[in-house]
Parts: sequence; structure tokens; C-alpha cells
Amino acid sequence: MLSASLEALIISDRVSDYLYDADAAARFPGVDVVISCGDLPYHYVEFVQDALRAPLYYVRGNHAQAVEYGAEVDRRGPQGGVDLHRRTACHLGLLMAGFEGSIRYRSGNYQYTQTEMWTFVLGLTPALLFNRIRYGRYLDVLVTHSPPWGVNDGADPAHQGFKAFRWLHRVFRPRFHFHGHMHVLGSRQSVESMFFKTQVINTYGYRRMTISTSERQTRLESL
Repeated sequence: MLSASLEALIISDRVSDYLYDADAAARFPGVDVVISCGDLPYHYVEFVQDALRAPLYYVRGNHAQAVEYGAEVDRRGPQGGVDLHRRTACHLGLLMAGFEGSIRYRSGNYQYTQTEMWTFVLGLTPALLFNRIRYGRYLDVLVTHSPPWGVNDGADPAHQGFKAFRWLHRVFRPRFHFHGHMHVLGSRQSVESMFFKTQVINTYGYRRMTISTSERQTRLESL
């Protein structure tokens, strides 16, 4: 039997000394899943996963390295995690899908044009339709590095969001959209918005969230 709720820890963009610590397990008990929205060192994400002993789902940010070289292993992503880019996944009844990277604003890895992201989103449509048939709904949580166009994004070329995400919200109606990319520099900066029926949340640093799988109630903590 599935639990009526699950505990999620969502991380992105900033390494937290409070989390990157030997006492992390005691500080964050009962976490069922770790979700990374990108632009974090792979070894840091692995530490969080191992310390909390929770499954990891992730997307890469535009500053991610193709290969992270280390003393023991060369990482092409956080080891032991599930890469959500252009994929769907179900964890304890929670339906997730993801897209990596940012808008293309210079040469580099994990940057895409609006047209390329439209191709990725449309390409995921069959899997989301299958979710509808199997689970009775398309998607619970969209996990991306960048925000949607015009929602929590920036006006400068490097921080504009993706237009395809707005279409995905309208058609497939995820309950939540977790993203990174936007560093929180002041209390007036928007970190939570509603677009259509989706709560869009900037997870800069980390957020702990209790998600009700019955869809009746959700509690969010900014930590």
C-alpha cells in the first residue's frame, strides 16, 4: 500500500553547509526522495543521497560538467541517481518528468534553443499519455533546471525561461514544477508562482516538502 504522503528534499544551484555535513541525516530525517534541479557538483549530490539514504532523481544545469574528475571516479552524473532528462519516472506513486539545461546564450554544454526544448517536450508526450492510461493522470511533478518563460525567470538572455514548459503546464497539468537556475539574491525576488494549475517553485539551495499523494494537502517549508 502506498503512503498517503512522501517527504521530498529538493536541491539546486548552491551547496549548503547545513546539508553537506556529517549530521545531515539527523537534520533531515524521514526523507523519501531527493530531487536535484541542477548546477550542483555531482559529488555533493551523491553525498546528500547517501547521507539521507534516499533515492535520487536529477537533471543537469547549464553549468554542469560533462565529466567531473575526482580522485576515485570520473563522474558523468551523480552515481546511483536517475537522470530525468526527457524521461518519466514513478516513485512511491509520485509521477515525475524532467528536462535539463538552460536557454542557449553562449557556447557550452546543456544549453538549448527554444525550438530544441519544444522538440524535447513534444517528444515526451507519448510517455505522459501512457501515464494517463496507467495512473489516471499525466504528471505530478515537473523537474527542470530552468523556469518557464515569464514565470520566476529573468529578463537577461542567460535566465529567460522556456516557452514549451508553459504549454506542458496547460496540457498535462502537473501539480508542481521544481526548478533552479535563478539565484535568490533578495527577499523581494519571486520564488513561488502559480501558472495555470501548477505551483512553480524555485528550489535554490534546498527545500523540504511533504507531498500528499491523495492530492488533498501539501506542506512546503523554506529552509
